[in-house]
Formats: sequence, C-alpha cells, structure tokens
Amino acid sequence: MSSHAQISHTVNRRRVAAATIIGTTVEWYDFFIYANAVALVFTKQFFDPAGGSVGQLVAFASIGLSFLFRPLGAFLAGHYGDKIGRRAMLVATLLMMGIATALIGLLPTYAQIGVAAPILLLLLRVLQGISAGGEWGGAVLMAVEHADPKRRGLAGSFPQLGVPLGMLLASGVMALMSGVISPGAAFAEWGWRVPFLLSIVLVGVGYWVRRSVDESPVFQEIAETKQQTKLPIVQLLKRYWYLVLLGALVFAGNNAPGYMTTGGFITKYATKDLKLDQTDVLVAVAVGSAFWFIFTLLSGWLADKIGRVRTYQIGFVCSAIAVFLIFPIMSSGGVGMLYLALFLFSIGLGLTYGPQAALYSEMFPASVRFSGVSISYALGAILGGAFAPLIAQAILDQTKSTTGISVYLFVVVVVGFLAVSVIRDRQGINLSIKNEAEQAKGATIFEKSGARKGQDSQG
Repeated sequence: MSSHAQISHTVNRRRVAAATIIGTTVEWYDFFIYANAVALVFTKQFFDPAGGSVGQLVAFASIGLSFLFRPLGAFLAGHYGDKIGRRAMLVATLLMMGIATALIGLLPTYAQIGVAAPILLLLLRVLQGISAGGEWGGAVLMAVEHADPKRRGLAGSFPQLGVPLGMLLASGVMALMSGVISPGAAFAEWGWRVPFLLSIVLVGVGYWVRRSVDESPVFQEIAETKQQTKLPIVQLLKRYWYLVLLGALVFAGNNAPGYMTTGGFITKYATKDLKLDQTDVLVAVAVGSAFWFIFTLLSGWLADKIGRVRTYQIGFVCSAIAVFLIFPIMSSGGVGMLYLALFLFSIGLGLTYGPQAALYSEMFPASVRFSGVSISYALGAILGGAFAPLIAQAILDQTKSTTGISVYLFVVVVVGFLAVSVIRDRQGINLSIKNEAEQAKGATIFEKSGARKGQDSQG
C-alpha cells in the first residue's frame, strides 16, 4: 500500500471513529433522557391516575416496554443491513430516534388530554425501542469492520462510548434545566421538555456526520461479489442460534446492573428514598457516566492486550462485588458517598461493555453478522435491562430493603460470566466474506476452532 493510500485509510478510520461516537451519543442521549424524566416527572405528568408507588412502577414499566420492541428493530436493521448496507441503517435509525424524542417534548400531559397522553407517550417510546434495537449493530460493525485487525477491541469500544456519553449528556442537560434554567415548579411545568426538543439539533449533527463516512469494507466486498444472503435472519437462527443465546446472556450480565443508573432507578432511589437534592443527584449520575466512559475506553484497549473474554471475566468479577456495595455506600452518607458508589459501580460496567463490539463481530460469519450482533444485543437488553428498574422497585416495595436487589443483580452477573467463558476468543480472525468458512466454525470452546489467531489481513 502506498503512503498516500495509507494516509487516506487512516483518515477514513478516524472519520468512522468520530461518526460512531457522535452518532451513538446522540442516539443514547435521546434514549436516556426518557429514563431521567421517568424518575423525576413522568409519574405525575403522564401516569397520575395510578398514583403513588403504583404510578412509579407503571412509569418504570414504560422504560421496559421499549426493550420488547428492540428485537423488531434488530430484525429489520439486521435483515436490511446484511442486504443493502450498514450505513443506510445507521442513518435511518438515527432519524427515527430523533423524531420520536422531539415529539415526546411536544406531548400534552394527562391533565390536558387525559388517557391519550400516556398512550401517545408509550407509542413514541416503542419507536425509540425499535430504533435502539437496530442502531447498535450498524454502529459497531462500521467501527470494527473498518478497523486495523490488531486494534479491533479499541475501535469497537468507540461506539460503546456513546452510551456513557449519552447518559452524561442527558443527565447534564437535565441537571442544568432542573437546577439553573427552570428550577422547582418550572421544571415540572416546561423545563423537562427542553432536553427532548434539543434532540432535533443533535440529530442534525449526527445525520451529517454519519452520511460522511464510507460503507463498511466487508459489506462493500459482499455487495461486489453478490454474496448477500437472501434471508439472513433465517440462516442465523437455523445455524447460529446458540451464539445468539450466548451473546444475549453476556449482555444481560452487563445490562441489568447498567440499567440501575441508565434506567433511572438510582436517580429515583437517591432523590425519593434517600431524600438527596435532585440536581445534586443528576450531577452525580453525570459524573458516574464519565467514570463509565473511562473504564469502557480502558477495556477496549485491554481487549486488544489480554483478549476479549479475559477482560469480560475481570469486569464481571468487579460487578459481582459492586452490586453488594453500591446501596450500603449510597445509604451511609450524602452526595459524596453517592459519587463513590457510582465510581465503584462503573468499573465493572465499563470492563464488560468496551469489548462487546469486537467479541460479537468475531463470533458471527460475515453474511449474517449484522443480524447476529443486533439480535444478540436486543435479546440481551430484554433479559437484562428491560425490566431491571421495575424489578428493583418491586423488590424494594415488597422487602423494604435493597439486599434482594443486590442478590438479583449478582445472579444475572454470574450468568453473564458463565456465558462469556463458553465463547472462544477469536481475536485476529479475518472478517472478510472470503473467510466465511473459517468464521462459521469454532466460536465456542466446545467446537473445533476454524480460525487461526493473527491471520487477518483485512481492514
């Protein structure tokens, strides 16, 4: 490769990295401001007839509702992503998420239009779920399939960084509205709407950035050789269902603890149960997201140094310890202890999130890869995060203690640890469609390996 071509290749990889980070940040900002709003205002604004703790449970259930539609988004985006390309799906899902989020900011409340308000809110949340289910697979494949094979772990962590960045941005904007621009009654009246409407600007930026990157080289190769699978999802579920299941269980182990923060439960517990200041809690959650960002980036680097599976195992051990520490630490003092609890919690979350893109991409053959990573992710989100805040709230209401919540999270983390330990680390496998036969064998430790480490010249 000439020096000019090398420079062009490097510039394109940097552009892809920027596009995946910015795009997923916008996507998850949209998704997470809903969870913050549920914890702070939506119970009263949209679910008022249920009242009290029942209204809070219904509000948290609305978070989980969107997860039930993630597989639909994953099926649609996976099917078309394996047939017409990764980039087209990234743009489509971003626009869907942005439009749904902005419309939430314009919705009348229950006091204004009655039962139509929560119905419309839930319909828009469903659209958010479909978008989130389809977006992730395209983002990670753009990052991983463009990457230098020796740095796939780090490159794959870039779209993962959009999640803590999206949470940081969502919590930060909510804190600004709650504590500075529209404090007190003004926040409940109109201030909560501004973060949703801001999505219009952010989506415009994300759209422009994503349109500027080249299609994945693996998909370009698939299209040029006309090797698109006619029904990729059917092929996936027929031949690789067990990989989808393992991938889902791995993500569930990360997602259940993660949705204690991103799903709004910790925000609600700290403000309503521990009586901490609302703005202080939002700022603490934003800082916790910054810690999560750091450990996610670190884990991408570690995944290239010690392997994807080993990094995951270390992270799950950290999470198994943290789930028993977070609530006692939060309850032992003021906001300072909340910062400490969120810092400890973020270690395991980051270490079990950064390697996910590389691990998943190296599990599935090229022709069904978009479908494989997307559906594994969507099912894992249902098994892990979908109703984690609802389950945690129900346990708290029944037992008046957080111990049961910690036990529940510990069990899910252990399942994730066992699932990832069954997957073979295929760091360095050639991701090209030309290597499909090798990719189709040996993805678990119970199969004879068809891949030879370090042989990838693609990328």
